[in-house]
Amino acid sequence: MSKKRQKLIDTALQLFYERGINSVGINEILAVSGIAKKTLYNHFTSKEELVLAVLIQRNDNFIAWLDMNLKEANTDIEVVNKLFNALSTWFSNTAVELGNFRGCFFINTSAEFSDPSSNISQYCRDHKQQVRQLISQYLSQSNDELLDTICLLKEGAITMAYVNHDLSMPAKCIKIVEKLL
Repeated sequence: MSKKRQKLIDTALQLFYERGINSVGINEILAVSGIAKKTLYNHFTSKEELVLAVLIQRNDNFIAWLDMNLKEANTDIEVVNKLFNALSTWFSNTAVELGNFRGCFFINTSAEFSDPSSNISQYCRDHKQQVRQLISQYLSQSNDELLDTICLLKEGAITMAYVNHDLSMPAKCIKIVEKLL
């Protein structure tokens, strides 16, 4: 990938995550990145194409971060503890790989692109499925109810941390799942 293309993606990701996709125009991305409009359009034919590239970048970053945090888990309760403790670091802005916490970029993006048939909405759904699949890989038992519970609690914790600034949710989620296990 060219350095300029990567710079455009990195700049757009930072701006989109901080302020929302529809609040950030192409001209602002160009001004912040220092890249010419012609170069942008050599790499991306539209803003939607840039948004998809940004979603792919964020997905790759998030999946790698989550995988790294779950790697050492040997039991289901360790998976749960590692997952929610990792989320806690993200919520408190200490997960450097993810940047300052602004909620879930995929939930935020879905709210801005409400057409469920759009490529952007589909990619947001794909991300959630990839996260679910990764968590499932670390669980010792194939139990859809347990996986559903963990994923619902994860989404709820993210939302509560962002909307209500409630950073206690990961610990509460661990206690809930411990009772199920």
